[in-house]
Amino acid sequence: MSRLYPEIEPFAYGLLDVGDGHRVHWESCGNPRGKPALVLHGGPGSGAGASWRRLFDPAVYRVVLFDQRGCGRSTPDAGDVRTDLSTNTTPHLLADIERLRAHLGIERWLVLGGSWGSALGLAYAQLHPGRVSELVLFSVVTSTPAEHRWLTRDLGRVFPQQWERFRDAVPAAERDGNLPAAYARLLADPDEAVRDRAARAWCDWEDALVSNVPGAGPDPRYDDPAFRLTFARLVTHYWAHDGWFGDGELMAGAHRLAGIPGVLVHGRLDLGSPADIPWRLSRAWPGARLELIDEAGHGTGRGVGDVVVDALDRFGRP
Repeated sequence: MSRLYPEIEPFAYGLLDVGDGHRVHWESCGNPRGKPALVLHGGPGSGAGASWRRLFDPAVYRVVLFDQRGCGRSTPDAGDVRTDLSTNTTPHLLADIERLRAHLGIERWLVLGGSWGSALGLAYAQLHPGRVSELVLFSVVTSTPAEHRWLTRDLGRVFPQQWERFRDAVPAAERDGNLPAAYARLLADPDEAVRDRAARAWCDWEDALVSNVPGAGPDPRYDDPAFRLTFARLVTHYWAHDGWFGDGELMAGAHRLAGIPGVLVHGRLDLGSPADIPWRLSRAWPGARLELIDEAGHGTGRGVGDVVVDALDRFGRP
Protein backbone atom coordinates (compact mmCIF):
# COMPACT_ATOMS: atom_id res chain seq x y z
CA MET A 1 0.00 0.00 0.00
CA SER A 2 1.29 3.48 -0.81
CA ARG A 3 -1.37 5.80 0.61
CA LEU A 4 -1.33 5.27 4.35
CA TYR A 5 -1.81 7.61 7.26
CA PRO A 6 0.93 7.84 9.92
CA GLU A 7 1.22 5.18 12.58
CA ILE A 8 -0.88 5.89 15.67
CA GLU A 9 -1.44 4.28 19.05
CA PRO A 10 -4.80 3.54 20.69
CA PHE A 11 -6.26 6.09 23.07
CA ALA A 12 -8.32 3.38 24.78
CA TYR A 13 -8.32 -0.42 24.89
CA GLY A 14 -9.58 -3.31 26.96
CA LEU A 15 -10.80 -6.88 27.20
CA LEU A 16 -14.57 -7.29 26.90
CA ASP A 17 -16.19 -10.32 28.50
CA VAL A 18 -18.55 -11.65 25.83
CA GLY A 19 -19.58 -14.81 27.64
CA ASP A 20 -18.76 -18.49 27.13
CA GLY A 21 -15.40 -17.87 28.79
CA HIS A 22 -14.30 -15.53 25.98
CA ARG A 23 -12.78 -12.07 26.38
CA VAL A 24 -12.21 -10.08 23.20
CA HIS A 25 -9.50 -7.47 22.93
CA TRP A 26 -10.60 -4.11 21.53
CA GLU A 27 -8.94 -0.77 20.95
CA SER A 28 -10.00 2.72 19.87
CA CYS A 29 -7.73 4.97 17.80
CA GLY A 30 -7.84 8.37 16.16
CA ASN A 31 -10.24 11.11 17.22
CA PRO A 32 -12.32 10.24 20.31
CA ARG A 33 -15.07 12.53 18.98
CA GLY A 34 -14.70 11.42 15.38
CA LYS A 35 -16.90 9.40 13.05
CA PRO A 36 -17.16 5.87 14.48
CA ALA A 37 -15.75 3.05 12.34
CA LEU A 38 -15.35 -0.67 13.00
CA VAL A 39 -12.62 -2.91 11.54
CA LEU A 40 -13.39 -6.58 10.84
CA HIS A 41 -10.21 -8.52 10.17
CA GLY A 42 -9.84 -11.53 7.92
CA GLY A 43 -8.89 -15.13 8.39
CA PRO A 44 -10.82 -16.09 10.41
CA GLY A 45 -8.00 -15.96 12.91
CA SER A 46 -5.72 -13.22 11.54
CA GLY A 47 -6.29 -10.70 14.32
CA ALA A 48 -6.51 -6.93 13.92
CA GLY A 49 -2.97 -5.75 13.30
CA ALA A 50 -1.78 -2.17 13.65
CA SER A 51 -1.69 -1.63 9.85
CA TRP A 52 -5.50 -1.38 9.82
CA ARG A 53 -5.28 1.86 11.80
CA ARG A 54 -3.37 3.54 8.98
CA LEU A 55 -6.24 3.26 6.50
CA PHE A 56 -8.19 5.94 8.39
CA ASP A 57 -7.64 9.68 8.73
CA PRO A 58 -6.97 9.89 12.49
CA ALA A 59 -8.33 13.43 12.68
CA VAL A 60 -11.67 12.32 11.24
CA TYR A 61 -12.36 8.80 12.53
CA ARG A 62 -12.83 7.10 15.87
CA VAL A 63 -11.57 3.69 14.74
CA VAL A 64 -12.49 0.57 16.71
CA LEU A 65 -10.51 -2.63 16.13
CA PHE A 66 -11.05 -5.94 17.88
CA ASP A 67 -9.56 -9.40 17.73
CA GLN A 68 -12.29 -11.92 17.01
CA ARG A 69 -12.77 -14.84 19.40
CA GLY A 70 -9.74 -17.05 19.88
CA CYS A 71 -7.12 -14.98 18.06
CA GLY A 72 -4.80 -12.01 18.47
CA ARG A 73 -4.94 -10.70 22.03
CA SER A 74 -8.35 -12.21 22.77
CA THR A 75 -8.60 -15.13 25.16
CA PRO A 76 -8.61 -18.09 25.27
CA ASP A 77 -6.26 -18.73 22.36
CA ALA A 78 -7.67 -21.08 19.73
CA GLY A 79 -4.12 -22.28 19.14
CA ASP A 80 -4.31 -24.07 22.48
CA VAL A 81 -5.70 -27.51 21.69
CA ARG A 82 -7.57 -27.39 25.00
CA THR A 83 -9.65 -24.44 23.79
CA ASP A 84 -13.18 -25.54 22.90
CA LEU A 85 -14.28 -24.04 19.58
CA SER A 86 -17.98 -24.89 19.93
CA THR A 87 -18.68 -21.33 21.09
CA ASN A 88 -16.62 -19.77 18.31
CA THR A 89 -19.08 -19.40 15.43
CA THR A 90 -20.38 -16.62 13.21
CA PRO A 91 -23.52 -16.05 15.35
CA HIS A 92 -21.23 -15.64 18.36
CA LEU A 93 -19.06 -13.10 16.50
CA LEU A 94 -22.11 -11.12 15.38
CA ALA A 95 -23.33 -10.96 18.97
CA ASP A 96 -19.85 -9.86 20.09
CA ILE A 97 -19.92 -6.93 17.64
CA GLU A 98 -23.23 -5.69 19.04
CA ARG A 99 -22.01 -6.14 22.60
CA LEU A 100 -18.89 -4.12 21.78
CA ARG A 101 -20.93 -1.36 20.11
CA ALA A 102 -23.16 -1.04 23.17
CA HIS A 103 -20.14 -1.17 25.50
CA LEU A 104 -18.55 1.76 23.68
CA GLY A 105 -21.79 3.76 23.47
CA ILE A 106 -21.77 3.96 19.68
CA GLU A 107 -25.09 4.39 17.86
CA ARG A 108 -23.97 3.73 14.27
CA TRP A 109 -20.62 3.07 12.65
CA LEU A 110 -18.97 2.61 9.29
CA VAL A 111 -17.84 -1.00 8.85
CA LEU A 112 -14.60 -1.89 7.07
CA GLY A 113 -13.94 -5.56 6.36
CA GLY A 114 -11.47 -7.53 4.28
CA SER A 115 -11.65 -11.13 3.05
CA TRP A 116 -13.44 -13.10 5.82
CA GLY A 117 -14.12 -9.71 7.40
CA SER A 118 -16.13 -8.75 4.32
CA ALA A 119 -18.46 -11.73 4.83
CA LEU A 120 -18.77 -10.92 8.53
CA GLY A 121 -19.46 -7.27 7.67
CA LEU A 122 -22.19 -8.24 5.21
CA ALA A 123 -23.79 -10.53 7.78
CA TYR A 124 -23.67 -7.85 10.48
CA ALA A 125 -25.14 -5.17 8.20
CA GLN A 126 -27.93 -7.47 7.04
CA LEU A 127 -28.77 -8.36 10.64
CA HIS A 128 -28.45 -4.81 12.02
CA PRO A 129 -28.85 -2.39 9.07
CA GLY A 130 -29.77 0.48 11.39
CA ARG A 131 -26.37 0.26 13.07
CA VAL A 132 -24.31 0.61 9.89
CA SER A 133 -23.72 4.00 8.28
CA GLU A 134 -21.55 2.74 5.38
CA LEU A 135 -19.75 -0.41 4.30
CA VAL A 136 -16.27 -0.58 2.74
CA LEU A 137 -15.33 -4.15 1.82
CA PHE A 138 -12.29 -5.48 -0.01
CA SER A 139 -11.21 -8.92 -1.24
CA VAL A 140 -14.87 -9.79 -1.01
CA VAL A 141 -16.10 -13.26 -0.07
CA THR A 142 -19.53 -14.63 0.86
CA SER A 143 -18.42 -17.91 2.48
CA THR A 144 -20.46 -20.35 0.38
CA PRO A 145 -19.81 -24.08 -0.10
CA ALA A 146 -18.85 -23.34 -3.71
CA GLU A 147 -16.28 -20.75 -2.60
CA HIS A 148 -14.73 -23.16 -0.11
CA ARG A 149 -14.69 -25.95 -2.70
CA TRP A 150 -12.96 -23.55 -5.10
CA LEU A 151 -10.37 -22.66 -2.46
CA THR A 152 -9.59 -26.20 -1.33
CA ARG A 153 -10.12 -28.25 -4.51
CA ASP A 154 -10.75 -26.40 -7.76
CA LEU A 155 -7.65 -24.21 -7.47
CA GLY A 156 -5.63 -27.40 -7.68
CA ARG A 157 -6.02 -26.99 -11.44
CA VAL A 158 -3.99 -23.76 -11.19
CA PHE A 159 -1.48 -24.98 -8.59
CA PRO A 160 -1.38 -28.75 -9.10
CA GLN A 161 1.91 -29.42 -7.34
CA GLN A 162 1.07 -27.29 -4.29
CA TRP A 163 -2.44 -28.72 -4.11
CA GLU A 164 -1.20 -32.30 -4.20
CA ARG A 165 1.00 -31.57 -1.18
CA PHE A 166 -1.95 -29.87 0.52
CA ARG A 167 -4.27 -32.82 -0.13
CA ASP A 168 -1.70 -35.46 0.80
CA ALA A 169 -1.11 -33.89 4.21
CA VAL A 170 -4.39 -35.46 5.40
CA PRO A 171 -5.02 -39.21 5.80
CA ALA A 172 -5.77 -41.03 2.53
CA ALA A 173 -9.27 -41.98 3.67
CA GLU A 174 -10.20 -38.27 4.06
CA ARG A 175 -8.70 -36.84 0.86
CA ASP A 176 -11.93 -37.02 -1.14
CA GLY A 177 -14.06 -35.45 1.59
CA ASN A 178 -14.25 -32.11 3.38
CA LEU A 179 -10.60 -31.05 3.44
CA PRO A 180 -11.04 -28.19 5.94
CA ALA A 181 -12.78 -30.61 8.32
CA ALA A 182 -9.96 -33.14 7.87
CA TYR A 183 -7.40 -30.46 8.67
CA ALA A 184 -9.45 -29.30 11.66
CA ARG A 185 -9.23 -32.82 13.09
CA LEU A 186 -5.45 -32.91 12.61
CA LEU A 187 -5.12 -29.50 14.22
CA ALA A 188 -6.91 -30.82 17.31
CA ASP A 189 -4.69 -33.91 17.56
CA PRO A 190 -3.08 -34.53 20.97
CA ASP A 191 0.31 -34.86 19.28
CA GLU A 192 1.99 -31.45 18.92
CA ALA A 193 4.02 -32.63 15.91
CA VAL A 194 0.84 -33.65 14.07
CA ARG A 195 -0.70 -30.25 14.76
CA ASP A 196 2.40 -28.39 13.60
CA ARG A 197 2.67 -30.36 10.33
CA ALA A 198 -0.99 -29.68 9.58
CA ALA A 199 -0.65 -25.97 10.34
CA ARG A 200 2.41 -25.70 8.09
CA ALA A 201 0.69 -27.53 5.22
CA TRP A 202 -2.43 -25.37 5.52
CA CYS A 203 -0.48 -22.11 5.57
CA ASP A 204 1.70 -23.23 2.63
CA TRP A 205 -1.51 -23.64 0.62
CA GLU A 206 -2.76 -20.22 1.76
CA ASP A 207 0.51 -18.74 0.47
CA ALA A 208 0.07 -20.50 -2.88
CA LEU A 209 -3.29 -18.79 -3.40
CA VAL A 210 -1.71 -15.33 -3.55
CA SER A 211 1.44 -16.27 -5.47
CA ASN A 212 0.00 -15.46 -8.90
CA VAL A 213 0.55 -11.70 -8.45
CA PRO A 214 4.06 -10.47 -9.43
CA GLY A 215 6.13 -9.63 -6.39
CA ALA A 216 4.02 -11.68 -4.01
CA GLY A 217 5.98 -13.60 -1.42
CA PRO A 218 5.29 -15.83 1.56
CA ASP A 219 3.31 -14.27 4.39
CA PRO A 220 5.87 -13.63 7.16
CA ARG A 221 3.22 -14.20 9.83
CA TYR A 222 3.31 -17.91 9.01
CA ASP A 223 6.91 -18.07 10.26
CA ASP A 224 5.51 -17.85 13.80
CA PRO A 225 4.40 -21.35 14.88
CA ALA A 226 1.94 -19.92 17.43
CA PHE A 227 0.26 -17.71 14.80
CA ARG A 228 0.25 -20.59 12.30
CA LEU A 229 -1.61 -22.87 14.67
CA THR A 230 -4.15 -20.29 15.85
CA PHE A 231 -4.86 -19.15 12.30
CA ALA A 232 -5.10 -22.64 10.80
CA ARG A 233 -7.26 -23.98 13.60
CA LEU A 234 -9.78 -21.14 13.27
CA VAL A 235 -9.91 -20.92 9.48
CA THR A 236 -10.42 -24.66 9.09
CA HIS A 237 -13.09 -24.62 11.82
CA TYR A 238 -15.02 -21.90 9.97
CA TRP A 239 -14.54 -23.25 6.46
CA ALA A 240 -15.54 -26.75 7.52
CA HIS A 241 -18.91 -25.26 8.50
CA ASP A 242 -19.15 -22.87 5.51
CA GLY A 243 -19.04 -19.96 7.93
CA TRP A 244 -22.36 -21.04 9.47
CA PHE A 245 -24.17 -19.44 6.53
CA GLY A 246 -26.86 -21.04 4.43
CA ASP A 247 -25.80 -21.60 0.83
CA GLY A 248 -26.02 -18.19 -0.88
CA GLU A 249 -27.41 -16.53 2.26
CA LEU A 250 -25.37 -13.34 2.06
CA MET A 251 -26.06 -12.80 -1.62
CA ALA A 252 -29.78 -13.46 -1.15
CA GLY A 253 -29.90 -11.02 1.75
CA ALA A 254 -28.21 -8.16 -0.12
CA HIS A 255 -31.55 -6.35 -0.51
CA ARG A 256 -31.44 -5.68 3.24
CA LEU A 257 -28.51 -3.33 2.57
CA ALA A 258 -30.72 -0.86 0.67
CA GLY A 259 -30.01 2.61 2.01
CA ILE A 260 -26.48 1.74 3.16
CA PRO A 261 -23.84 3.26 0.86
CA GLY A 262 -21.11 0.78 0.03
CA VAL A 263 -17.84 0.39 -1.82
CA LEU A 264 -16.51 -3.02 -2.90
CA VAL A 265 -12.79 -3.05 -3.74
CA HIS A 266 -11.41 -6.15 -5.42
CA GLY A 267 -8.39 -7.33 -7.36
CA ARG A 268 -9.18 -8.81 -10.75
CA LEU A 269 -6.33 -11.30 -10.22
CA ASP A 270 -7.69 -12.46 -6.86
CA LEU A 271 -7.72 -16.24 -7.29
CA GLY A 272 -8.83 -16.87 -3.72
CA SER A 273 -11.99 -14.85 -4.34
CA PRO A 274 -12.86 -14.57 -8.05
CA ALA A 275 -14.18 -11.20 -9.20
CA ASP A 276 -17.63 -12.52 -10.07
CA ILE A 277 -18.41 -12.60 -6.33
CA PRO A 278 -18.27 -8.81 -5.76
CA TRP A 279 -19.72 -8.22 -9.24
CA ARG A 280 -22.85 -10.23 -8.43
CA LEU A 281 -23.06 -8.63 -5.00
CA SER A 282 -22.89 -5.13 -6.52
CA ARG A 283 -25.83 -6.00 -8.78
CA ALA A 284 -27.90 -7.29 -5.86
CA TRP A 285 -27.06 -4.46 -3.43
CA PRO A 286 -28.66 -1.09 -4.15
CA GLY A 287 -26.16 1.66 -3.50
CA ALA A 288 -22.96 -0.38 -3.82
CA ARG A 289 -20.11 0.67 -6.09
CA LEU A 290 -17.63 -1.89 -7.35
CA GLU A 291 -13.98 -0.91 -7.90
CA LEU A 292 -12.04 -3.64 -9.75
CA ILE A 293 -8.25 -3.21 -9.72
CA ASP A 294 -6.77 -4.90 -12.80
CA GLU A 295 -3.30 -5.87 -11.52
CA ALA A 296 -4.23 -6.66 -7.91
CA GLY A 297 -4.78 -9.97 -6.15
CA HIS A 298 -6.07 -10.81 -2.66
CA GLY A 299 -5.41 -8.22 0.03
CA THR A 300 -4.55 -4.52 0.02
CA GLY A 301 -1.55 -4.56 -2.35
CA ARG A 302 -1.12 -3.11 -5.86
CA GLY A 303 -3.57 -0.25 -5.45
CA VAL A 304 -6.38 -1.89 -3.48
CA GLY A 305 -5.32 -0.11 -0.30
CA ASP A 306 -5.28 3.25 -2.07
CA VAL A 307 -8.87 2.82 -3.24
CA VAL A 308 -9.94 1.73 0.26
CA VAL A 309 -8.34 4.87 1.73
CA ASP A 310 -10.06 7.02 -0.91
CA ALA A 311 -13.44 5.50 -0.05
CA LEU A 312 -12.90 6.03 3.68
CA ASP A 313 -11.83 9.63 3.03
CA ARG A 314 -15.01 10.31 1.04
CA PHE A 315 -17.24 8.78 3.70
CA GLY A 316 -15.42 10.78 6.35
CA ARG A 317 -16.33 14.13 4.83
CA PRO A 318 -19.25 16.03 6.43
